[in-house]
Formats: sequence, structure tokens, C-alpha cells
Amino acid sequence: MLPQLITAIPGPKSRALSAELKRYECRNVTYVADDWPVFWQRADGVNVWDADGNRFLDLTAAFGVAGLGHGWPAGVMREQSMDLIHGMGDVHPTALKVELCRMLSEMTFERWGQGVGKTILSNSGFEAVEAALKTASMATGKVGIASFKNGYHGLGYGALLGGGFEKFRQPFEGQLAPLRVLLDFPDDDEGLGVLEGQLADIEGGEIGVLLVEPIQGRGGKVVPPNGFLALLRSWCDQHGVLLVFDEIFTGLNRTGKMFACDWEGIVPDLICVGKSMSGGYPISACVGKAEVMDAWPESEGEALHTSTFLGNPVGCAMAVASLKKHAEQEIQESVLMKGASLRALLQGMLQDLSGSLTGQVRGRGLMVGLELRHPDGTAAGDVAGKVLGEMMRRGIFMLADGPEGNVLAFTPPFVLTDEEISYGVMQLRSVLDC
Repeated sequence: MLPQLITAIPGPKSRALSAELKRYECRNVTYVADDWPVFWQRADGVNVWDADGNRFLDLTAAFGVAGLGHGWPAGVMREQSMDLIHGMGDVHPTALKVELCRMLSEMTFERWGQGVGKTILSNSGFEAVEAALKTASMATGKVGIASFKNGYHGLGYGALLGGGFEKFRQPFEGQLAPLRVLLDFPDDDEGLGVLEGQLADIEGGEIGVLLVEPIQGRGGKVVPPNGFLALLRSWCDQHGVLLVFDEIFTGLNRTGKMFACDWEGIVPDLICVGKSMSGGYPISACVGKAEVMDAWPESEGEALHTSTFLGNPVGCAMAVASLKKHAEQEIQESVLMKGASLRALLQGMLQDLSGSLTGQVRGRGLMVGLELRHPDGTAAGDVAGKVLGEMMRRGIFMLADGPEGNVLAFTPPFVLTDEEISYGVMQLRSVLDC
């Protein structure tokens, strides 16, 4: 269903909730202004309704979580919660945890011809990254981390050790060990050459892990040139470094492949997944080659890395159902076709932009970014911010990415129709005054 122009944004209920939230929540968490936010109440497919009954088209999939569509698999959640809501995942687990770990192995290292993959389950994406960093330290005995500028891996202290978004890391710099070597993420062949030189200059003896998003997500939907992952794989093999792919955003068909690394056919030592893994329940995983994961000592009754909600039965049930759906080949084909259509429409829109803005379309599948710049080349984050508010008034949810907030992000649910794609771009055209 297509939304209509909404005149009262936020509505009275959202405004009242904003005032109450501002009173009780840490002021750094939710941005509150006269025209922001609205409060979500329910969702289905690609549509979201707020507390005032307004209907919106969601081009964010709620941070990429609702890849299969909002509300899926709510039936699985209801059915599982009638039997068991919480268990003891690292002491007395459920059969669902066994099934999920097996499926993750089959979808990753077994599918790649590398034998069994072993899993550490977590609750959120950053925890999966931290599990990977711990595993790498266990396996290599080295604590150094190589990572990339504008790489986003979550905001826990462990994840920040290798994070490349300085605005998130800088306030806590004094509490973070100086373990990181930052590299430039290439967006073309020239950048790949620069990276090759940077890698040649690194003393690999202190580096235990190289952490990377195969396509940068929050960094601006940056697609590296072909050969990027192969270069990283070669360097890691040469220096005894474990290669970790953060596919929390890019994984599970978001780019038109099961994982973004499948585009280049390069296999990591560890892979982190989350977001669309369950379709809405907080669950994530770090999956690694068996020989790498076996660097952890066998449990004698006390796990070195665990959490209260590890292997939660509701999360496992939803993840099992979601992974079965993600395995259907038709989903990849649909994502590729819809992504190509979206990029073509955005490219056509760019050609009609007035002289006040320039732009660039990039991405793969339904992970697309529209970078906006002023004629002098400076980032148009000021324009992008206004676009988000105006699109919301037109009934469309969007987000902006990039270190300067000037990349309009398109990561909709995969069930988005061609009509909804065209409508979204048409409304954006109107906002940008093409």
C-alpha cells in the first residue's frame, strides 16, 4: 500500500510520547525535535503505522532487520512462546539451538567447502564482533586489530577497539587499548592500489585479526572494487592473521547473494551475522572454521564467553524459520531485480538534478546509497537531513549514512513492489526538486 502526504507530523500522541521520553530517557539516545520522531505502533510487510494511525512506507527495513518483511515470522514467535520463552542456553539448551548452529554451519563453511563451522550465539551484532575478536586472540595469540576507516561494527567497548567511525570512538578513546591499525576502504582500483601499499607497510607480526565489512553499510554503502577481498585473504594468509567478515548488515541476501563475500568467492576465517537472521528478535552469531573455533578450551562447566540470553528459544525458533526462508533461491533473484530497478531510477533522477546538487548512486542488491554533494564537492549532509524529515511527511521512512550524513540509504524489505520503488523515487524527486 502506498502512503499519502501526512500533514500532522508528529501527531498529538507522538508529541506526548516524545515529551515523556525526553523526561525519562538519557538525552543522548533518541533525537527529539518539533518534527521528530513518530512512534511506531505496528507494522506489516513494507508498511508501518505510528501511534496516531498514520501509515508509512519503510525503506529502512528497521535498520535492515526486516529483510523478509515486517511481521515475519510473528507466527513462529507466538507458537514458540507458548511452550518456552527463556531457557539456559549454555547449561541446559534447547534442541532449537542445536538446529540453528547446524544451519549456520551449512549456510557458511559447509557451503563453501571448508568443512564444519562452529558458532557462538549472541544477542546483538556488536557482541558477535566481540566474539570474533576474542576468538582471533585465542587462535593467534596476537592482540592487534587491522580495520577500516568508516567501518561500523557496533558500539560495545570490544567492537569499538576496531571501529572506524571516529565520532563514536573518540569520546571513549581514553578507555580503549591502542590496538588498531586503520586502513583506507577502497571504492575503485586506484584505492585498491593504495590499500595494497598500506598492507605492505604493516608489521603483521602484532596483528591477529583483520576486521572488515565486504561492503560498507553505515559508512555510506561503499562497494569496493573486485579483488579487494582476495587481497585481504592473501595478506592474512601471508602474515598468520585471521580474516573476519562483518556481514551483520550485508548478509542473508541483502546484496543479492547469501553473503556479500559470495560476490568475490572469498572465504573468511570467521563471519558475523545478525539483523535479518531472525527478522526481529535480538539474536546474532559468530561462525568460524572448526579449527579456528577450537582454539577455545573445551567447557568444563564454565564458559569463558556467554550471556544470560544466549540461545534464547524464541530467538532460535525465529532464526531457524528465517534462515529456511533465506535459503530460497527466488529471494536472491528478486533482490537483484528490484535493486537494479531502484538504482536505475535513482540514476535517472540524478541526471535531472538542478545545479544545486551532485550525486552518486552505489550499492548492490537492495543495499543502495545515494551520495549527495554540493557543487563545490562538500558533503550535503544538511540537505540529506532535511530530506529525511520531508520524506517522513510524505509517508516514507528513510535514513542517512556516511561519516558526514550525506548518503541517503535504501535498505527496504525484500517484499517491496516495483510500484512502491517507483513511488519512493518519485517522492524523492519532488523533495529534491528535480
